[in-house]
Amino acid sequence: MMKLGFIGTGNMAGAIMGGIIQKGIFRPEQIIGADISEAGRRKAKETYGIEVTEDNRKAAAAEVLILSVKPQFYADAIAEIRDCIRDDQLVITIAPGKTLSWLEEQFGKRVKIVRTMPNTPALVGEGMTAACVNQYVTEEEKAYALKILDSFGKVELVPEHLIDAVVAVSGSSPAYVFMFIEAMADAAVAEGMPRTQAYEFAAQAVYGSAKMVLETGKHPGELKDMVCSPAGTTIEAVRILEKKGFRSAVIEAMRACADVSRRL
Repeated sequence: MMKLGFIGTGNMAGAIMGGIIQKGIFRPEQIIGADISEAGRRKAKETYGIEVTEDNRKAAAAEVLILSVKPQFYADAIAEIRDCIRDDQLVITIAPGKTLSWLEEQFGKRVKIVRTMPNTPALVGEGMTAACVNQYVTEEEKAYALKILDSFGKVELVPEHLIDAVVAVSGSSPAYVFMFIEAMADAAVAEGMPRTQAYEFAAQAVYGSAKMVLETGKHPGELKDMVCSPAGTTIEAVRILEKKGFRSAVIEAMRACADVSRRL
């Protein structure tokens, strides 16, 4: 029976577990999660019904291993498990800044690696994940990894040099969107709307707008123009956003985000 191992059972690991169990890619009894936190192990076991352990090496025996610890703990985690990693295993990583060459250097031997960058909407099955592979991963193994990553949202293969751009445009961008929703809700509250209702209106507007971009295939600028009537309310709001540097602020924030990712 093929096993899927996790080192780290936090939020992102949980999102992946939930997706692959729901899609039937792995059953709970095929999954083992390692975590140094007793509370983390208990939560993973109670939520997903998986096997848990505090021994990273036990989880590392699985045919497919997902490294889901924070980036600063990658070197230590790999050092602990590298001598028990086999050349027929598939290792999936989730960490900004940890390149394929860095990962190969840490393992110190031939290892099949899929480097990924998901985002937190994976927690509700709407993640956007980028993936790239090293030279040891076969086409069949790449397809299998993408099947796993597709279980909690969408996945796209990208060249590794674009991963830092991915961090900025999808990995970190939920935070920008949440700020935008919060600001819109604050303005609605200032206009007299109850806060709970304001969040619902703002969030649904963002959700519906994103769906229009994805499903119509129209350029975002064209969709924006469709909302802006001559001398109307929307174009006046757009004028103020432009005057206040909305577009430039987003671009500069994302460039800074990508720069930090490159330095990790």
